[in-house]
Amino acid sequence: MAKLSNEELLDVFKEMTLLELSEFVKQFEETFNVTAAAPAAVVAAPGAAGAAPAAEEQDEFDVILEGAGDKKIQVIKVVREIVSGLGLKEAKELVEGAPKPILEKVEKEKAEEAKAKLEEAGASISLK
Repeated sequence: MAKLSNEELLDVFKEMTLLELSEFVKQFEETFNVTAAAPAAVVAAPGAAGAAPAAEEQDEFDVILEGAGDKKIQVIKVVREIVSGLGLKEAKELVEGAPKPILEKVEKEKAEEAKAKLEEAGASISLK
């Protein structure tokens, strides 16, 4: 089935009679185990239902340095190891300017590996 845009969905709903729309709402509620408070909520729900699985299947992550902790020198060394092309000055500025992204839009494995190395060095890290 082709994916419909929000405008196309609205056009489909506009063409339905109230009886057809009511039946659709009942089917939607049964299928997704939800309750629609008003027909307007049904219009928003198909877009929201499509967005939820996409969030679960995230394949790109940002590694965010929240803080360097007590071992700032170790963290700077690891940052230089992880981020190619950084000099000592740039790495130091990055660490001291936390919270800052270290890596952006990387695979889950690479993000987890970077997080583990940085946490081992004493930094606090978050993945987004």
